[in-house]
Amino acid sequence: MKQQGAKTIFAPFLFYDFHPESSCATMAWTRVDEAPMTSVPTTQTRFLFFRYLTIPFLLLVIASAFGGLIAHAEPPIGSVSSYEKSLSVPAVVAKVRPSVVTILTRGMPTTPTQAQSGSGSGVIIDESGYILTNNHLVAGIKSLVVGLSTGRLTPGRVVARDFLLDLALVKITAMDLVPATLNPSPSLEIGESVVAIGNPLALKGGSTVTVGVVSAVDRSVLTPDGETLYGLIQTDAAINPGNSGGPLVDLSGHVIGINVAIAPSAQAISYAISMDAIYPHIQSMIVRGSVLRPDLGFTPVTITASIMASFGLEGDHGVLALNVEPGGLAAVGGFQNCDIITTVGQHQIYNLGDFWHSLRPSGDQPTVQLTIQRKNAQSTISLQNPSLPKAVP
Repeated sequence: MKQQGAKTIFAPFLFYDFHPESSCATMAWTRVDEAPMTSVPTTQTRFLFFRYLTIPFLLLVIASAFGGLIAHAEPPIGSVSSYEKSLSVPAVVAKVRPSVVTILTRGMPTTPTQAQSGSGSGVIIDESGYILTNNHLVAGIKSLVVGLSTGRLTPGRVVARDFLLDLALVKITAMDLVPATLNPSPSLEIGESVVAIGNPLALKGGSTVTVGVVSAVDRSVLTPDGETLYGLIQTDAAINPGNSGGPLVDLSGHVIGINVAIAPSAQAISYAISMDAIYPHIQSMIVRGSVLRPDLGFTPVTITASIMASFGLEGDHGVLALNVEPGGLAAVGGFQNCDIITTVGQHQIYNLGDFWHSLRPSGDQPTVQLTIQRKNAQSTISLQNPSLPKAVP
């Protein structure tokens, strides 16, 4: 379209000469009844012949080149262009399936004669053996075994966890691992096709593949432990017990999310943690064993019934500020031990997930307003916007 537009702009110059004297000359040259015909062209005729063949040709070349520059200057739409999302489902599966693993876990025994065990999925993200999975799969785990796509079993260990993101890193030592390709910032369209790969029910014969579409983005759900997960991708691809921790993949074969949950009271509603929320923390989890968050100068804790009873608090929701450090960011702002944060800005706070998520939009503001409950009184504290501490290299 850009090339056609460029040619249209140059069209008047290709077919018309805007100099009056040239127009008169054209009439004198083209109307044979106004000039005598001779077998030898005159000097003026030769000049005009050369001019009207050469100039349009040169302008045509310039117009084509200009149009080509315009066409090549157009920025791509989205972080993954449409032609890159053109793989067939079998091609996507062939590309990603070697990176999908089964995670077999054994936890603390529930009775003296029975041990609690389970299974889930994971995806290899590094040739050195790092595997991304869900935290709820490995919480309280005593030992785990990783089953590779080749059928080989190898012991693994949990090297990093974050319950707010429901993420964990497992490390194995093995040769010839095939890491998946992660999309750090997926550009998704509602209705585009996605593929979920995992090991539901620990079925024999390898991973299971289901196909669906992106139903919605930026969803949030409340987990069974009372925390809120944010930035989720909703899909209708079938997710079953054991799929947790497996990858959600687009038709370029790139991992766009980690399957995490289903809506138990509905059909065809599943959720995956978006790579937007995961990717910035992977290096911190590898290096530190945890997600790096701002140092607020206190320990935030989700308010629960048992916490309220233990500290003799009044209130039904919020985040409790414990261990307020003298001279720290919170203390300077006016915090005291056992203050309850009920709102951040305009956002109601019910748990730690709400708290950290509400701090993110104020990243470009010098201060953030927090409503706190102290005994029976409420007040507003203006806290200097926390900055992320320097990451460990």
